[in-house]
Amino acid sequence: MGSGSQSWRELSLSAKVFITLVVMAGTCVLLYSAARPTSRNIAQFICYLLIAILAARLKVRLPGITGTMSVNFLFILLGILELGFAETMALGTAAIIVQCFYRDRPSPVQVTFNLSASAFAAAIAYQVYHLAIHGSEMKSHPLLLGLAAITYFAANTGSIAAVIALTEHKAINKIWVECYFWSFPYYLVGAAFAGMIGWFNRQFGWETSLLIVPIIYLIYRSYRLYLGKLEDEKRHVEEMATLHLRTIEALALAIEAKDHTTHDHLQRVRVYAIEVAKELGVSPPEMEALHAAALLHDIGKLAVPEHIISKPGRLTPEEFEKMKIHPVVGAEILERVRFPYPVVPIVRAHHEKWDGSGYPFGLKAEEIPIGARILSSVDFLDAMASDRQYRRALPLEEVMKRLSAESGKSFDPKVVSVLERRYRQLEKLVESHSHRNEAGAPLSTELKVEAGAAPAAGFEDITVKDAPGQEATFLSSIAAARQEAQTLFELSQDLGASLSLGETLSVFSVKLRRLVPYDAIAIYVKRGTELIPELVSGDNHRLFSSLRIPLGSGLSGWVAQNRKPIINGNPSVEPGYLNDPTKFSTLRSALAIPLEGLAGVVGVLALYHAETDAFTSDHLRILLAISSKMALAIENALKFEQAESSAVTDYLTGLPNARSLFLQLDRELARCKRDTTSLVVMVSDMDGFKQINDRFGHLEGNRVLRLFAQALKDSCREYDYVARMGGDEFVVVAPGLTVEAATKKADSLRELARLAGREVCSEDILSLSIGQALYPEDGKDAEALLAEADRRMYIEKQRQPSRKNRRLYPRMKCRVTIELRPQEGEIPILGNLIDLSLGGCYVETSTLMPAGSKLKVIFSIDDGRLQASGSVVRIDPGTGIAIKFNDMNREDRDKMHKVLEFVHNTTMFYDNRYLSKLTKT
Repeated sequence: MGSGSQSWRELSLSAKVFITLVVMAGTCVLLYSAARPTSRNIAQFICYLLIAILAARLKVRLPGITGTMSVNFLFILLGILELGFAETMALGTAAIIVQCFYRDRPSPVQVTFNLSASAFAAAIAYQVYHLAIHGSEMKSHPLLLGLAAITYFAANTGSIAAVIALTEHKAINKIWVECYFWSFPYYLVGAAFAGMIGWFNRQFGWETSLLIVPIIYLIYRSYRLYLGKLEDEKRHVEEMATLHLRTIEALALAIEAKDHTTHDHLQRVRVYAIEVAKELGVSPPEMEALHAAALLHDIGKLAVPEHIISKPGRLTPEEFEKMKIHPVVGAEILERVRFPYPVVPIVRAHHEKWDGSGYPFGLKAEEIPIGARILSSVDFLDAMASDRQYRRALPLEEVMKRLSAESGKSFDPKVVSVLERRYRQLEKLVESHSHRNEAGAPLSTELKVEAGAAPAAGFEDITVKDAPGQEATFLSSIAAARQEAQTLFELSQDLGASLSLGETLSVFSVKLRRLVPYDAIAIYVKRGTELIPELVSGDNHRLFSSLRIPLGSGLSGWVAQNRKPIINGNPSVEPGYLNDPTKFSTLRSALAIPLEGLAGVVGVLALYHAETDAFTSDHLRILLAISSKMALAIENALKFEQAESSAVTDYLTGLPNARSLFLQLDRELARCKRDTTSLVVMVSDMDGFKQINDRFGHLEGNRVLRLFAQALKDSCREYDYVARMGGDEFVVVAPGLTVEAATKKADSLRELARLAGREVCSEDILSLSIGQALYPEDGKDAEALLAEADRRMYIEKQRQPSRKNRRLYPRMKCRVTIELRPQEGEIPILGNLIDLSLGGCYVETSTLMPAGSKLKVIFSIDDGRLQASGSVVRIDPGTGIAIKFNDMNREDRDKMHKVLEFVHNTTMFYDNRYLSKLTKT
């Protein structure tokens, strides 16, 4: 049993019974040998045992299964020839144990079975040899040893092949022939070696057995080389089979690119066809042929015009004649592949019918290949159960009724019978295959290829005008209307197909020319109070690209401000268009319309032409018809650009965020590698920032971050990169900065942090811990540099003194009578102040006040000068309330310092007075 065998619980009943019988037989043999120990020469036995243990480690893995073999059979034959029964059993058992556990961790079931099977086989071989020696007419030792080797081979490999067949559900004769029979000559050669060693022992003594060690290794190497060659050949065959299947799938994808309804159709037909073929007992070559034909049966549709394949209605007789060629063409294409199995007849006949009314050759009944009969039935079922251009899919039950009605007419009754019985099961199987194949990317049939401006022969001229004085006929009007409708539809589809503003406008400008001829186009986007050209193409495009048109100025500015179109205006009135008197414009007329989105005007579309009054009311009508769609597309693209920008910018400080930092750092590192230059990464973290939030509020904390971020950015060079990692962590990427300069830079950053803290809090509450990493000494990539700088920053942070409490006035315990005024006009409430800090206080009172109540706290009841405003954040009924003071500016904080001093002095006064009274008493 191989290392890959199943666990005991997973085995079938027959496998468990067989293993149990083998284990019982082997156990009996081992117990018998243990009960009657004998030894002719203990030194010879120990020598053989050690060599057998070493040889057992030389094992090879068998091809095609999960088992292994070693050369220990040679020592079992030698034991049969030279040693006693007990010694032979001990030698074989030790070798098997080493073989099982060397470089493997087999289960107890595997070890027990292998020991028992080997012991049983060795016992039978031993008895065959010795009983024949003592009780038979045949006294030829070589022949008897060969018979013993054959017996051991048959018993040992037969039992192992049987258990592998039962556990892996394979035919025992196939496993034995393919995986073990090839080793039969090695057993005979082993018997010859054992006989030769026995002869040497009788002539020169048993010590000559040591000479077998290199022979054993030679046998092992021959095993390995032979099996290695088998594995290489097997791998090559598997690779060729895989390549063959991939080629078939690639051909199937060619059909998918032609007919978009075919992808799911191919998968469904393949699963149904293979399962029905298994049910009907189709031969393996025909099964392989059906597998390929299920994927390729519609490849002939490549020769059918696409408008016929995708027609959303019934075919005309002429179109059907064209469609009928696809089985023949498909067969001719596949004949060139030279499949090793009959794929071509299946593809050629997959539209033949049981009664002979099919095409292309009118075959009937058994004349039709079995694969084609299966494929035609399955193809019909899938076609009726799938959406088509000319109808919706039918329920599967309805499809089966129609399929049954055609049994004996169009389809083979045996195939229909299988489908009637198993169609629900097969449908579930198709769904499971579909879920597994969801990750398969479709072909890029909708890909927009930007490269390639025009074919070598040029484009077709689609802007031909009528000759002067020639009026359009009704036929040309109809054609123009159809072209207009088609182009407008394509424009509508393209405008919503991309969120890239440049791509959207580029596609629009190309297709618009089919409807409205122009010599130049400019699409302006409103940014603030100006119109900025986002797309310019055609004559004088460089002049238009440089324009910045204020709202209300020039032709396009007037259109944007007044939200009205202008037809055949003067292009030269655009501000800045012809400021240079040396420049000359050939453009004589302009058509401009406003582009109004949900939030107002988003831009202006302006077309320019070299002829005077070149634009007509029809041109204006067309542009107005698509203006709202285009405005919405531009609006969405601008929002997408804004979202992309916010994704890489920190909203609070305006610095790049962590995502942008990693991208920029990767670019800088790539540049440093090219130029062989250095780079310093500085990671900083604010110390004491939490205390600012706790004491002064988060708004003041945000102000500190903004001040420091601005100061940090101003202090760095133009090409340094400053980013906020998150929270109070900032990173500076400084290309070319030396270690000494980086140290000085760190000192200046610490001073900037201290000044930012003092600016907001009026005290030295903030400091900065900084870690530095140098490329390439400290790391070769972004993650390594940031990690090293971060590590050094935290080392510096740990070396600084504790900053757990930076308050000048820590939270104080006190006992002072104060006055609470909930609202104007309400009766004041007295309470005992027992806890006070800059952020709030706790007052003992029996008054119930709801959370969130606004109130004033009067600390000096006598004159009312010392007071603070706040709100109730927690109530303890019958005990007191917790009050949080409102956010304070610098003046309010100065007043709170006086309140703290007043409360402290008052508390000390009453405490001293109380102590003096106690002392007197």
